[in-house]
Amino acid sequence: MKFIAARQTRVTPFPVDLEPTDAELDAIEVELPLILAEVDLLDALIAMLDRPVSEFDARRIRRARNRVLAARRDLTNRSAGTTAAGDAA
Repeated sequence: MKFIAARQTRVTPFPVDLEPTDAELDAIEVELPLILAEVDLLDALIAMLDRPVSEFDARRIRRARNRVLAARRDLTNRSAGTTAAGDAA
């Protein structure tokens, strides 16, 4: 049996550090309430796939959508309140 070896170097080097940076982890932490609200909405929608929607289910979806909207609003207001260096006040 002959082993086949690559004769060329790879075009794209494999990154040495695969861990997220501190800045990426901070960004995820800031967006975590929105992520969790979207997961709750997705759970509510998935639960409705195999059965008819009842009044309780409709309220659950409506409340989950409202939590997503509130989390998006809070995230937008938080990011709009911060200014980068050199921005006009």
